[in-house]
Amino acid sequence: MVQLSARLKTFSFRPHPPHGLKGNVTFTERMRRHFPWMTLLAALLVVGITDIRFLLPENLVGLASDIVPLFIMAEGMTLVIYIGGIDLSSQSVANMATVLTTLGLPALGVGSGGAVALAGLAFGAASGLVTTRWKVPSFISTLAVGGIALSVAQFASGQRALHMDAEMRRQAFGWMLGRTMGVPHELLIALALGAIAWFVQTRMTAGRIFKAIGTAEPVAVASGVRVGRYKILAFALSGMFAAIAGVMFSVRLSGGSPTLAEGFLLPAIVAVLVGGTPLTGGVGGVLNTLIGALIVAVVRASMLYLNIPATGQQIFFGLVLITAIATTIDRTKMRVVK
Repeated sequence: MVQLSARLKTFSFRPHPPHGLKGNVTFTERMRRHFPWMTLLAALLVVGITDIRFLLPENLVGLASDIVPLFIMAEGMTLVIYIGGIDLSSQSVANMATVLTTLGLPALGVGSGGAVALAGLAFGAASGLVTTRWKVPSFISTLAVGGIALSVAQFASGQRALHMDAEMRRQAFGWMLGRTMGVPHELLIALALGAIAWFVQTRMTAGRIFKAIGTAEPVAVASGVRVGRYKILAFALSGMFAAIAGVMFSVRLSGGSPTLAEGFLLPAIVAVLVGGTPLTGGVGGVLNTLIGALIVAVVRASMLYLNIPATGQQIFFGLVLITAIATTIDRTKMRVVK
């Protein structure tokens, strides 16, 4: 139950029974919250049976570190989906971030990463402003802002791949590439960012209002909450996380390009949805996305084991996305589908 106060009035409400159910929740619905980690364990076992070396600790750590940019991008996207929106600009913002980080490195050093994160914050806030002030659906506003971000990347890079100076990269971002007790620093950074996003979602007023917006936005509005401000905040954080993912891409690959993060938008959305945060919002969250990202990592690794090409992987993730939406969406909030 979520409680919101407005002046002297207190409004309390409970989310609708999931998926249109009324009365007692069925066994399937009670188990639904456990499906993500059960799916992860099942995927690990299936691949482990194929090759037991896959389950070695060092291999699992490497598997997790491979999806660091994807997880960071999905973390930010989670906050937008949590309020019932969608952010289709993340991939383009990440691409722009790789270019701007590479170009800014000679002049700003490590500060180029911070400047790019702020640029991502601004692009995300722009998406939120268009969505809230002009009442443009989020998939349109973020698609448009993503197009602007892509154009910035193409113009700044001259539509070519850029490369970092190796010594400058080492001095500015070498700390990202090291290891502590065998754990890659980039993985520790991703977990730290995940902890921050989790804290915002579960321990701050903003997170409680995010849940209220995703659960029943009209009630949040009626309680006096300035919903628009918090929507803008969610989109801004998503843009910032996408930009940080782009910085990680750039540092890892020692350069930038308008297409460096291509192919990551669909898996990022899949990670959020299969983790248990439905498009209708109000449930799930950052921890769910961590499990979802690990599921994506295991599935991608298994397809590499089976020599499935990248195009086949995109087809598979597209099918998984449709299935995840169909099985997690709360139809009580969608009486009519257009």
